Amino acid sequence: MILEDLGPTYIKLGQIMSLRSDILPKRYCDELMKLCSDVAPMPFDQVVDVIQDAFGCPWQEEFQSIEEKPLGSASIAQVHRAVLKSGEQVVIKVQRKGIYRTMARDIGLMHKVVRLLPPVSIKEMVDLDLVLDELWKVTQEEMNFLTEAANIEEFHRKNRDVAFVDTPVLYREYTTPHVIVMEYIDGFSIDDKENLQENGYDLNEVGSKLIDNFIKQVMVDGFFHADPHPGNLRVRDGKIVWIDMGMMGRLSEHDREEIGRAIEGIALNDIGMIQDAVLAIGEFRGKPDQSKLFEDIRNLMAKYGSEDLGNIDIAEIMQDLMEVMKENKITMPHGLTMLARGLAHIEGVLADISPEINMMEIASARVKSQMFEEMDWKKELKNSGKTLYRSLRKAIDIPTLLADILQGQMKGQTKVNLDLHAGEDVTNLLRRVTRNIVMGLWVMALLISSSIICTTDMKPKFLGIPALGAFGYFIAVIIVFYVFAKHIFSKRK
Repeated sequence: MILEDLGPTYIKLGQIMSLRSDILPKRYCDELMKLCSDVAPMPFDQVVDVIQDAFGCPWQEEFQSIEEKPLGSASIAQVHRAVLKSGEQVVIKVQRKGIYRTMARDIGLMHKVVRLLPPVSIKEMVDLDLVLDELWKVTQEEMNFLTEAANIEEFHRKNRDVAFVDTPVLYREYTTPHVIVMEYIDGFSIDDKENLQENGYDLNEVGSKLIDNFIKQVMVDGFFHADPHPGNLRVRDGKIVWIDMGMMGRLSEHDREEIGRAIEGIALNDIGMIQDAVLAIGEFRGKPDQSKLFEDIRNLMAKYGSEDLGNIDIAEIMQDLMEVMKENKITMPHGLTMLARGLAHIEGVLADISPEINMMEIASARVKSQMFEEMDWKKELKNSGKTLYRSLRKAIDIPTLLADILQGQMKGQTKVNLDLHAGEDVTNLLRRVTRNIVMGLWVMALLISSSIICTTDMKPKFLGIPALGAFGYFIAVIIVFYVFAKHIFSKRK
């Protein structure tokens, strides 16, 4: 609510932070995801100014009419219904006047505030400069409507063979960096269950097709809608229409392969496979502790390992995996954090319109069918043959290697190289133990040597005993007090 009051820059900052479930706790991300950018609309005269600046002529030369009341108003732009001179029903998405300067100024101020924060603060958990840079990069892309136009065309091209998916027609000739014109989509919102059923739609079928297409976008295309809330999904003429392509996610082929490997690891209950996938995708913020990561993934698998596939919530698994990554200081690629957001929205839509459908089952069926469709059997057989040949060659050498090892053992020439890794807690414990032992030896040596000196008649004397012996006792007492104080403070921490 505070972010909403502060204005569009801070709303957008909250939206970006809602993607970072690898940094923020899940409940914070869930709350920030409620920032749907519904802000007060700008006056219609400013809308007219932006349109006329973009087209270089009065809007009446291109449109028959423009409705003054917007269909929706967001942090960066607002949408008005209009009619072209040719009579076609369209919507005009108009960028807020002066929004670029406002956001550039606000982000510059936030960078200055970050530099003033003390070292021991939230800066230890989050690289705020990195977050602000990401915010500015994403926002600049959203503020350039030519990018959104390219997204619409790419999405349409990748899904044109899917019979039940559609996108709004884009009017390229009316599209500029600050204004974009698209076909007006009527139909029904995907969560309008009553009207959908009255018009003969099967909600289970709608839900299944929605999930199947989203999984295709992620695992096949690597280009997916990152903000699939009900306002961006409509059903018209038997097709699911995806609108508002301002926020899209991308996954590289490498990322898709590793996600597939992680899903396979979950299915096979193979912790090592999941760990390898996480390490291949993520980036450590500090020194990695692979034993802790292995243990955390094992605890995660203990939670889901006994579950039937039909009872597994893929969005919940994704969030739990993000929590594991956060605990192990692993930063995920931007595409994967956007995927987590998209899955949360899709799961919400599915729970509303068709709660009995399980996303995991549909995802597994899609991944399996795609794997068999795209598998190059000739290449797979060739690779398997090469692997088998190399394994046989190495197997032939095993008896010789064993003989060499036994011969070396008999002659006492065997050497064993150990590379031991300890966690940070164990390392600190060993360091403290070693330090205390050394301090104890110092105290013992000082007491013995001082006691020997005190049996002599060495001068000068202090309080009737040799001053050197008294000095040794004093140093020993100081060391004892230091070790005692260190122990007390460490227990408090």
